[in-house]
Amino acid sequence: MKDMFCFQCQQTAHNTGCEGKAGVCGKKADTANYQDEIIGALIGLSRAAKDGNPTERTDALMEKALFTTITNVNFNDTTIREIISEVQQEKQRISRGEHPDYDMKKLWDGDENIRSLKSLVLFGLKGMAAYAYHARVLRHTCREVDEFFYEALFQIGEDGSQESLLPLVLKTGNINLKCLELLDHANTQTYGDPVPTEVPLTIEKGPFIVVSGHDLHDMKLLLEQTDGKGINIYTHSE
Repeated sequence: MKDMFCFQCQQTAHNTGCEGKAGVCGKKADTANYQDEIIGALIGLSRAAKDGNPTERTDALMEKALFTTITNVNFNDTTIREIISEVQQEKQRISRGEHPDYDMKKLWDGDENIRSLKSLVLFGLKGMAAYAYHARVLRHTCREVDEFFYEALFQIGEDGSQESLLPLVLKTGNINLKCLELLDHANTQTYGDPVPTEVPLTIEKGPFIVVSGHDLHDMKLLLEQTDGKGINIYTHSE
């Protein structure tokens, strides 16, 4: 029996998937399995949304929960379990019916072609959730993007065929482009259009903070909080 199964990043063991007590990235098996529970719970939430009334609160939770499962974002089991609980409570809030969670082992142990197509959609959703999350922080949302999270997750939980899943894969790419447009609009409306700018590459003396990622709002807050304190900020500005 595998302790875990994760193959969502390029670090994955043997180019096939991490299956031991920890992944190459350092993620423990328990954490990987909790992240699978999040996805299973979100598929349950998508089922509830189909029969219920999801709100902006539901949309925001969907993005936060998916974002949590991206490689190297959150390895804290406590907060991951809290998110699972949030999803379960939200499912009950938007619909009174019975909407079971999805067992991700059905996907990992199923037909390899179906697994590949569904995983392509799932990983696309995870990346899209990060962009939608950052845009929402800046008060920019897109109804088409929000609705697609429910549509795609619902289909992942169904017994689809290669023929039915391929159009979903293509639509995932199309909606991803719309989400990128959303984030670009949110950033440029908030901070202006980016222009080529020379920056020094020297390392200054004194304390410093290294920032990875593309959250411009977090960067702005960090620069404001360290202004005048002699703390240098370095980033590759992904």
